[in-house]
Amino acid sequence: MGAGDKSRMPLPKLLLIDDEPALADFVAQAAKMCGFLPAVTRTDQEFRDKFRESRPQMVTIDLGMPGMDGVELLRFLADEAFKEPVLIISGFDRRILESAFRLGLTLGLQMVGPLEKPTRLEDIEAILNNLRPTLVQ
Repeated sequence: MGAGDKSRMPLPKLLLIDDEPALADFVAQAAKMCGFLPAVTRTDQEFRDKFRESRPQMVTIDLGMPGMDGVELLRFLADEAFKEPVLIISGFDRRILESAFRLGLTLGLQMVGPLEKPTRLEDIEAILNNLRPTLVQ
């Protein structure tokens, strides 16, 4: 597919939450390069508001955020009947990431990843490039 083909298709919206500006911008840039339209949020309420205002085709969440728990966001997404991919990118121990991943599956979410911080660009791109074709209507 050439660059011209991509521009005619609607870009899938990716909503991400991370309280680390550098990492959030890094993931948003990777998403843009992979043909997504990213929106960055830094707080739980901002994420929920943006989610409801402009329902994304994919979300990425950080499990460890001040004043909130990533598990609460997984429950929020399940309550909203979100059926699109959910990618966890977090600095928590691998066992915690896998536990949150399994919880997401139990809640009926379409979980992908998880990715540990620090995250490599190649790992993010591989996931996004693999999912993008399935998200465009």
